[in-house]
Amino acid sequence: MFILASSNQQKTYIMITNLGEKNSIFNEFISEIRDAEMQKDRMRFRKNMERIGEVFAYEISKTLEYQEKEITSPLGISKINNIKEQPVLATIMRAGLPLHQGLLNFFDKADNAFISAYRKHNKNGKFHIELEYASCPKIDGRVLILVDPMLATGASMALTYKTLLAFGKPSITHIVSAIACTDGINFVKSQLSRQNVKLWVGAIDNELTAQSYIVPGLGDAGDLAYGVKN
Repeated sequence: MFILASSNQQKTYIMITNLGEKNSIFNEFISEIRDAEMQKDRMRFRKNMERIGEVFAYEISKTLEYQEKEITSPLGISKINNIKEQPVLATIMRAGLPLHQGLLNFFDKADNAFISAYRKHNKNGKFHIELEYASCPKIDGRVLILVDPMLATGASMALTYKTLLAFGKPSITHIVSAIACTDGINFVKSQLSRQNVKLWVGAIDNELTAQSYIVPGLGDAGDLAYGVKN
């Protein structure tokens, strides 16, 4: 746990789960999306992002609420615990789409939200985040899973979360990134310190370039999945 804020002696936490800290097949997928040779195969890059999303979905599913349901089979009745309410899956386009699909493969009855956000570069070499479009169902009181493959500066993630609050306040938000940077994590912590947020990552790197790319990271996830943009 990471302590974020203290107000009237009440402390607020964001739980960060790094799946890459433990040995599993998950690390095989992370290593392949980083591998410069593997990255030449766009289809495999997208598929690995999708598989990473599936692992995140499975792990997050353990934290959801369940209720008992009777299932009638050809030979009788079985009582099984099923998810009480499907989450809302939200992704930042375009880079987040393969990761989103992995989560959707498991949460196949989920409602979905899509956000158009990008870095708009200024003449001085710096950039700010432009958010042009958000398509989202009502999320008040629901579980929100917000997906972006790279958490670099954290600016787009924080802005996206605040924009989605126009559609309601989630009961809890799971932020999912394949690779995160410590700077981005700290920024999200500072911006969302009073929210009920959990952060799920596959790896944490400690450096950003002058252009705010994660090092060693993997490069531009959107370009690797769908081709270089102008």
